[in-house]
Amino acid sequence: MKPAAPPDRAARARKLLEGPILLTLLGLAAPNFVVMLTQTAASFAESYYVGLLGTDALAGAALVFPMFMLMQMMSAGGMGGGISSAVARAVGAGRLADAEALALHAVVIALVFGGAFTAAALIGGPALYRTMGGRDAALEAALAYSNTVFLGATMLWLLNSLANVLRGSGNMVLPAQVLGTGGIAVILLAPLLMFGLGPIPGFGIVGAGMALVAFHTAGSAVMVVSLLRGNGLVRLSLAHPLRWRHFAEILRVGLLGVFNSLISNMAVAAATALVGLHGVAALAGYGLGARMEYLQIPIAFSFGSALVAMVGMNVGAGKRRRALLAAWAGSLAVGAVTAAIGISTALFPRQWLGLFTQDAAVIEAGAQYFAIVGPAYAFFGLGMALNFAAQGTGQMMWPLAAGVVRTLFVCGAGWVAAHVLGLGLMGTFVVIAVALVLFGLLNATPWLLRLFDPAWGGASPAPQKTAR
Repeated sequence: MKPAAPPDRAARARKLLEGPILLTLLGLAAPNFVVMLTQTAASFAESYYVGLLGTDALAGAALVFPMFMLMQMMSAGGMGGGISSAVARAVGAGRLADAEALALHAVVIALVFGGAFTAAALIGGPALYRTMGGRDAALEAALAYSNTVFLGATMLWLLNSLANVLRGSGNMVLPAQVLGTGGIAVILLAPLLMFGLGPIPGFGIVGAGMALVAFHTAGSAVMVVSLLRGNGLVRLSLAHPLRWRHFAEILRVGLLGVFNSLISNMAVAAATALVGLHGVAALAGYGLGARMEYLQIPIAFSFGSALVAMVGMNVGAGKRRRALLAAWAGSLAVGAVTAAIGISTALFPRQWLGLFTQDAAVIEAGAQYFAIVGPAYAFFGLGMALNFAAQGTGQMMWPLAAGVVRTLFVCGAGWVAAHVLGLGLMGTFVVIAVALVLFGLLNATPWLLRLFDPAWGGASPAPQKTAR
């Protein structure tokens, strides 16, 4: 006999399976959105604090930032999506014992991947940062910051993995409370550890890394205690034996999500290289535009983590039509928000760009980027949200294809536009915009096909007459 869930926890699952779709999604997404705002504020605050240490420290942190963001995306959205999806489908199917076993397997995966990132950063960091242009004092700052942050990589992986166990069970509140409080703590703790106060010495840029590691460690401890106590729908227990089928359930979605995060960053890197052909001002203008592009990801993640849970739980419960409607409701909502942002930046580019620079050439390049690429944010948001919904189904081939096509198109068409057709900076921006449109359309394709698939509640075959 399957163990029954306590009434309050069962009610949480029932809400995902039976509650009004859009209102339920909004309720699930709201805490995540607050977290994303808090963490974005913490990121900007840290950049401000590091800037006070001087140009070398700022350059050093900039060298480390892409690798740190890659780890964040892989642990929270890539592998994290695989964890949340597997837990949600198990809960939806009423397999609570499997869901609890998956929680333990998620911890093991976090420890392995966190250790791998630590080893990679310590061994390969110096060569990587030199290749990226790090020299002298800037390289020293990068290594000091990198070694501190990545020595605590396991804590980041553990934090995001446990958060996704909770999200997969429908509990968005506790991860939001821990991550939101942690973001505020980093804003307050980082300057204390960087510059010192009274008997507390200042550690410089290392202090910024220490603040992050302290947050990740404390947050992980809170979630471990909560899951061990069984405060969520899923309890963390060491009693479950490790089995390959549980690892496979997570990894078959998570590994593709990790690869998707990697190729997504490759697309931005390729676009940056193409824009760099047009000079420093163009690169700076595109950099400010790309920062706004990256800000669409937290918006998509806010709804996306809710979509993973809701789609996964309904697929596990056999309610595929409801899962399909949830996927479209959430993704269209994200697409509408990102479209509004894109169109507003296209109409009023100088308001955003003026926050960071007064250089006329940089503003001109950035304005050109927003005019061409901004409207395509709608497709980018739509595609990102449907990517998360696909994680809920456990079927990731279309999102993977969308990411690969986007990257290959930027590389191939961008090279042709620059070196064969000589279209200039505008041609490069057109390529970037078209790549985002392709990304959105390819992610939408399987969900459009499911609208007409009887297995997903689409057009059903005519009923057969009963023979007398």
